[in-house]
Formats: sequence, structure tokens, C-alpha cells
Amino acid sequence: MPPGGNKKNIMEILVFKTNVTSKKKVSVVAPLLTSFPTIRQWNFDLDDCDKVLRIEATGLNPGSVEQLLLMAGFNCQELV
Repeated sequence: MPPGGNKKNIMEILVFKTNVTSKKKVSVVAPLLTSFPTIRQWNFDLDDCDKVLRIEATGLNPGSVEQLLLMAGFNCQELV
């Protein structure tokens, strides 16, 4: 970490396994993900067997993403 820096300002890549299987389902999740001010960008890899969600963000709690998708009716688990 740079001197005087803090973890909240460091860009991180978070990766999640989901059950979001189609572009239609992505369109359900899209407004939820874009509502997070700390998320810079996100994308789904629907061709991956884990239907991977990748998020580039600063200071984002992975648990909040998991909860958000769960409340929308989807499974979501961080891959570490």
C-alpha cells in the first residue's frame, strides 16, 4: 500500500460464482450492480461453467454483493 494510502482507495477485482445464466437475467442484476458507487465496472462470463461475475471496485465488501444477488433471487459466492 502506498504511504498515506488507505485500503478504500485501492482498486480490487472481486470474482464470484453465480447462477446468472442468460442476458435476460443479467439485465435484472445490472441496475443493482450499477447502484453501488464504489463499483467501477462489472461483467458476467456466461460461457464459464461458474457463470462468473467480475467486479472492479474500491472498498467493496464481497458479502454485500452476495446479499444483493441473493435478494434478487440468484446464488452468488465469492471465489478466492
